[in-house]
Amino acid sequence: MSVYDEKPWLAIYDEGQPAEITPEFGDALEMFRASVARDPDGDIIRYFDGRITLRELDELTDAFASGLLDTGFSAGDRVALYLQNVPQFLIGLVGTWKAGGVAVSINPMNRERELELLLNDSGARVLVCLEGLYREVAANVVGRTAVQTVLTTSELEYQTRNDERIFAGVQRIAFDDTVDMAGLIERFRGQQPPAVSFTADDTAFLTYTSGTTGPPKGAMNTHGNVVFNSTAYRQWCSLGADDVVLGVAPLFHITGLIAHVTISLLLGAPLVLFYRFEPSVAIETIRDNKTTFTVGSITVFIALMNAPNADKDALASLTKIWSGGAPIPPSTVKAFSSAFGQYIHNIYGLTETTSPSHGVPRDAEAPVDDASGALSVGVPIYNTVCRIVGDDGEDLPPGEIGEIVTTGPQIVKGYWNKPEETGNAIPGGALHTGDVGYMDAQGWFYIVDRKKDQINAGGYKVWPREVEDVLYEHDAVREAAVVGVPDEYRGETVKAYVSLRPGKTAEEAELIEFCKQRMAAYKYPRRVEFLDEIPKTVTGKLLRRELRARNQA
Repeated sequence: MSVYDEKPWLAIYDEGQPAEITPEFGDALEMFRASVARDPDGDIIRYFDGRITLRELDELTDAFASGLLDTGFSAGDRVALYLQNVPQFLIGLVGTWKAGGVAVSINPMNRERELELLLNDSGARVLVCLEGLYREVAANVVGRTAVQTVLTTSELEYQTRNDERIFAGVQRIAFDDTVDMAGLIERFRGQQPPAVSFTADDTAFLTYTSGTTGPPKGAMNTHGNVVFNSTAYRQWCSLGADDVVLGVAPLFHITGLIAHVTISLLLGAPLVLFYRFEPSVAIETIRDNKTTFTVGSITVFIALMNAPNADKDALASLTKIWSGGAPIPPSTVKAFSSAFGQYIHNIYGLTETTSPSHGVPRDAEAPVDDASGALSVGVPIYNTVCRIVGDDGEDLPPGEIGEIVTTGPQIVKGYWNKPEETGNAIPGGALHTGDVGYMDAQGWFYIVDRKKDQINAGGYKVWPREVEDVLYEHDAVREAAVVGVPDEYRGETVKAYVSLRPGKTAEEAELIEFCKQRMAAYKYPRRVEFLDEIPKTVTGKLLRRELRARNQA
């Protein structure tokens, strides 16, 4: 019997916390309807000074769905949501489900080439986008896609505050060749679409992989995946209807979709949105709304620590914090806890795991591996089995490094229209994550790095995260990214890109010496380059491929 069959991590769970859960809803729409029935007049969205209740969201999404169906939209058709963190995202998502469709979440930072690729890959018939994005990007693209209807909307709607820090220069724009989303909803207000229901295997939305290692692929997150991991968040993070969710993760990303949108729909708890992340606005939003729970990349919490209006009282209500999507330096967790008195729990998952597969239990703190300095990403969540496998596909014992392979109810059924890639990545329903890590003897899991990011320095293997974690210990370093670059002597050597904290200074030789004193000779960076900002995806993942490309020109 494999050590993984013994599930040693079960001892880590809180006493009385179940090892398995059974979601009570068959699909995500049923989950939402139950919350409407429970508390129709409770807030479900807060957007600056705007409020939308569950009853109002139900009515808005009925109208949206009725409008979609009037255009000839059919069950199984796709609606692309090309939006920032605005209420229209939830209206579009739930309204698409009510029309029997599949939502396609698209990064609002995507430009013409990227948008065209995703619209064509998904075959979306309807595009919902912000007016500014239509004028600047989508207007030049939709004619080359299957999109038949474009609904435009504004970030100024559903609120009146118009904070200049967020909305400077934003104005309403009318187009002759699009349908105004607010006008469509008003036209069909009071109408109800025919009732629909989904099976657990039906696709709820397509979320595209971030493309950090190759072209994006559309992961088919099913209604069963969504309901399961929404329920898992509720149980794992001890959440209830009295919680208030802070929407710091982009809603198009799997973290925002599950840890913000669908957990709020399940709980009937308010989701607080503020268009896009701005640290000072975020601090005020937390204080004014007394938000209690969030999940965000570690770069969010680094930014909050450095915000000019950050103080312990402002963040006092935010007692349930998890971070995922990017590696967490242990030094940052300590600094945040020291500043605000709140512990950042690690959580780990991928687009293909519909958000979490591992997490640190609420009443626990993640251990740090003595040898590597890595912070544990936690233990497998409910109903989930994770294995560490070697290159031969066989299970490895605790402490041995290999690829993480995950099975559970949150694993997607595959990639949209890519059966060969589905078979390669998810054979038999077991997700081969591409992440390299290990499990310790107590059942805690650690991520070492992505397979493709390993550096081969003269035959010695170097994992970038280990070097980055050391750099984060220097008090001048705000962010760090390490890559392998060509070297005539060693074939490849270690280079660090660093951004500094405000008001702090450091020299290249100083940081090299700092690392040299703390790690093996083959690991420390031979070069350091300073940048104002480290390139990242919108969800906070380091874009190491962009940094490598700088050295290959």
